Amino acid sequence: MRFRGKLREYRIVGARAPSSTKKQVENIPYKMHIFATNSVSAKSRFWYYVKRMQKIKKTNGVILECAELVQKAPNMIKNFGVWLRYDSRSGTHNMYREYRDMTKVGAITSCYRDMAARHRARVHDIHIIRIEQIAASKCRREHVKRFHDSKIRFPLPQRVPHRSKSIFMAHRPNMFM
Repeated sequence: MRFRGKLREYRIVGARAPSSTKKQVENIPYKMHIFATNSVSAKSRFWYYVKRMQKIKKTNGVILECAELVQKAPNMIKNFGVWLRYDSRSGTHNMYREYRDMTKVGAITSCYRDMAARHRARVHDIHIIRIEQIAASKCRREHVKRFHDSKIRFPLPQRVPHRSKSIFMAHRPNMFM
C-alpha cells in the first residue's frame, strides 16, 4: 500500500463465496476497519489480513460491504491510543503509542509518519491492531499529558513588527547604511 495524501477509514465486510462442492462451510462474514487512501487499497488490505487469519483468498471470497466512515465531532481535540505491530529489520515488534488529534484518521496518519521517521518502518510493515479514544486521566505518555492543562500558554518571544516596504521605490535606495 502506498501512502500519499490523506488516509480514510473504511468498514469492509467480506465472506467466503458460496461453493457448489460437497463440503459446505459456514459463510461467516468478517468485518474490519481499514485505514487506506482509497477503497481499492482498503479492499486489498482486507484480503491480505483475511488470507493470513482465516485462509480465505480473494478468489474464494466476496466483499459484502465497503463503506467509508466519517467521525462525529471532528472539531474537538481528543487523545487516541494506538496498538500496532510492525516488522523491522531485526524482527516483529508490538507497540503502544499515544497521539493527540481531532480524528482517528488524523491520529493514524500521524502514527504512520511517526513510525516512518523514528523506526524506518514502511507502511506495508505496520499493522494497526486497535485504536481507541482514551480519557485524559488514562494517558501514559508524557508528550501527550503536557497538553492537558487548561491554562496552557504558548508565548511568542521577541516578536518584531514587520515594516512593509514596497519592492519598487521612487528614489534610488541607499545601499551604504
